[in-house]
Amino acid sequence: MITTLLFVAFAVMLFAGVPIGAALGLAGAVCIAIANRDAQWFGLLAVPQNFYAGLGKYPLLAIPMFVLVGSIFDRSGVALRLVNFATALVGRGPGMLPLVAIGVAMFLGGISGSGPANAAAVGGVMIAAMRRAGYPPAYSASVVGAAAATDILIPPSVAFIVYSVLVPGASVPALFAAGMVPGVMAGLALMIPAVWMARRHKMGALEASLPRPAFWKSLREAVWGLAAPVLILGGMRAGWFTPTEAAVVAVFYGLFVGMVVHQTIRLRDLFVILRESGELSAVILLVVSLAGIFAYSLSTLGVIDPLTRAIVNSGLGEYGVLSLLILMLVTLGMFLDGISIFLIFVPLLLPIVQHYQWDVVWFGVILTLKVALGQFTPPLAVNLMVSCRIARVPMEDTVRWVGWMLFSMFLVMVAVIAWPPLATWLPRQLGY
Repeated sequence: MITTLLFVAFAVMLFAGVPIGAALGLAGAVCIAIANRDAQWFGLLAVPQNFYAGLGKYPLLAIPMFVLVGSIFDRSGVALRLVNFATALVGRGPGMLPLVAIGVAMFLGGISGSGPANAAAVGGVMIAAMRRAGYPPAYSASVVGAAAATDILIPPSVAFIVYSVLVPGASVPALFAAGMVPGVMAGLALMIPAVWMARRHKMGALEASLPRPAFWKSLREAVWGLAAPVLILGGMRAGWFTPTEAAVVAVFYGLFVGMVVHQTIRLRDLFVILRESGELSAVILLVVSLAGIFAYSLSTLGVIDPLTRAIVNSGLGEYGVLSLLILMLVTLGMFLDGISIFLIFVPLLLPIVQHYQWDVVWFGVILTLKVALGQFTPPLAVNLMVSCRIARVPMEDTVRWVGWMLFSMFLVMVAVIAWPPLATWLPRQLGY
C-alpha cells in the first residue's frame, strides 16, 4: 500500500507541475514517515542524511565543471570556427550543412557533457546558416536537437558520471571508453536520414551558391577547438588527471581560448557565464540529492526484491525482459529527462542486471542510448526544446523530420544490444 502511495504521490505531483526533484523528495519523505509511524520523528532524520549522501560523491564534482565548460565554449566562438572548418572540409551542396551540424555536435560532445549546452552552441551558429541556405527552420531545429543527443554518449558525459555513482563496478573511464564507438555510430546514423531528407525534399537550394571557407585559414582558426578533446581525453588516458580533474583543466583551457586566443570573452562576461552554469548545475545536483531520498524509501519499503522476482519469473526470458525494459524506458523518455530516469530506475534495474549477469558498463551504454533518444523525442525533449527556441518554431512542427532520425538512432541501440562488443571492446583494449 505504501509502495503504491510512493509512486502515485510522485506521479500526481509531477502532473500537477511540481518540479521533478521536489516531487521525488516529497514522495520519498512522506512514505518514510508513514512506514515509520512508531519511530522517533517518524524516521524523518533519514531525510537530511540521504539528501547529503546523494550529493556527497567525488565524481559528481565533475558535473558543474563540465556544465561550465559547455557555457564557456558556447561563448568563445569555438563552435563557429569548427563549423567553418567542417564546411571547408566537406564543401557546399544540398545536404552538406546538416552533415556539418551533426559532425560539429559530435565533436563538441568531446568537450562538454551537456546535451542542451551542445544544442545551444551548435544551434546558435547552424540554424541561422541553414536558414540562409534555404532549409526550413523546423528541419534545422530537428537536425540540431538530434545531433546534440550524441553529446551524452561521446565522452565526457554527465550521464555516464551519474551512472557510475549509482552502479558499483562501472568506472567513469570505462564508461567514457564504452560510449565512444556507439556515440560515433549514432552520429553517422543521424547523418544518413538528414542528408536523404534534405535531398528528397530539395532543401538547401541556395547552399551551393554560398562561399566555401578557405581550408588552411579555417583549420588555423579551428585548431584550438580541435585540440580540446585531445587534451581532455588524452590527459585522462595518459593518467595526468582524473575525469573530475579533467573537467577543471577544460574550464581553464576554455577560458584561455576565449579570453586570450579568440578574445570573444571579456571579464564582465564571466559573471553571466558563471551564473548560467551555476543555475543549471544547481538544478542537476538538487535533483540528484533529492532522488537519494526517493531511493532510500524504495530500499526501506522492500520494493526492489519483489519487483525483481516478479520480472525475472515472468516467463519472458532474458531478451524478453530486456525488450520490456527498453519499451518502458522509451515511453518514460518522452516525459522525463535522462538524469531523472537514471536516478529513479537504476536502483530498480540493477538487481535485474545482476540476475542475468549483464555487463554493467554495456548496460550503462544501452541506458544512455535510450536517454539520448529521449532528448529529442517529443513532447518533452530537452535538446529539441532548445533548438526549437533558437529556430522560433513550435516543437510539433519538427515531428515529420525528427521521426526518421529517431528510427536511425534506435537501430544503433538495437545493434549494441545484439553485439555487446560494440560497447565493451574499447574499454577492454584500454585496460579498464
